[in-house]
Amino acid sequence: MIEILYVEDEPSLGMIVADSLEANGFHVTHCSNGHEALEAFTAARPDILVVDVMMPVMDGFTLATKIRESDTQVPIIFLTAKVQTEDVVRGFRLGGDDYVKKPFKIEELVVRIESLLKNSPKMLFGQKLMIGDYSLDSLKHQLTYQGEVLKLSFRESELLRKLYEQKDKVIPREDIMRAYWSHDKYFTGRSLDVFISRIRKYLSQDDRIKIINVRGVGYMLTVD
Repeated sequence: MIEILYVEDEPSLGMIVADSLEANGFHVTHCSNGHEALEAFTAARPDILVVDVMMPVMDGFTLATKIRESDTQVPIIFLTAKVQTEDVVRGFRLGGDDYVKKPFKIEELVVRIESLLKNSPKMLFGQKLMIGDYSLDSLKHQLTYQGEVLKLSFRESELLRKLYEQKDKVIPREDIMRAYWSHDKYFTGRSLDVFISRIRKYLSQDDRIKIINVRGVGYMLTVD
């Protein structure tokens, strides 16, 4: 599992983002300031850092500078509302690999993490899942059946991956919506039903695969 060191001093935002990244299959260590994060980095080297720039005790730029003294390879993504050219240039010169402007959608952050780690052995190992006679490429968001490739949306791909990784278990509807649509106030339970129906259609060539609606609770994927 990909290890993310996430540094954000705002408690509610930090909890939401950390939970959402966990729901997307990452393991997250959340720190509330740069000093705490530097200690966590030293104790257990993560695969990637996601760092807020404006923080107390030690800001994100200072943290990145200290980390680059001992590790020039680990990717660093800065999260910031500061997008003046001089700030962006400074971040990259200090060793940052990417910038994500606040506020952001979790899907954007996940895609940027995946892009920076696309050649990581951990990502390559977990890239393809065999779901019955289908192959799901969770990095390219492609579903393949007998040589035919179907391009999925990010949310379709992630939802199918989540269902398969927890196959034979009921996933509550609220957990799914919180993981993938927490920032979309227009997304409803009915919208989720539409997504599930679409995924069922994609998998319809293999009648061993079923996505069961457990009324009032959630969904469960099974493969006979």
